[in-house]
Amino acid sequence: MKYMILTYASQQDYDGMAGKETGKPAWTGEDFAAMGAFMEKFNADLAESGELVETRALAAPVLTRRLGSKDGASVVTDGPYAETQEVLAGYWIVECDSFDRATELAARLADTPAPEFVRATAYADVRPIVEGSGDLLD
Repeated sequence: MKYMILTYASQQDYDGMAGKETGKPAWTGEDFAAMGAFMEKFNADLAESGELVETRALAAPVLTRRLGSKDGASVVTDGPYAETQEVLAGYWIVECDSFDRATELAARLADTPAPEFVRATAYADVRPIVEGSGDLLD
């Protein structure tokens, strides 16, 4: 079965990684490089095990456009996220034997190098992917 592993960040997190002032300790170039190296190895390990289907990182929340409707007309809003609101930052789709195995894979993300204040609030979600109406009933 396929599962999606989702990670989250705020605009403030993206700003900190870019070296911008956030009111929190700044990421160093070494912090960012260590995180990138960890992610490359994590992805390579998943590919080698045959469990990686796809992975993507998402651009900063400030680059988001939200579409809705008002009075029957489409409405587009730029950058609708407040600086501290966490939004989807990236995902992995993995195919593995069980929900527990997908959870085990996601748990490895807790070892991602980052400043301690980032690590203290980081989390990931794991959700089964629905591939047919029968999956909705489980």
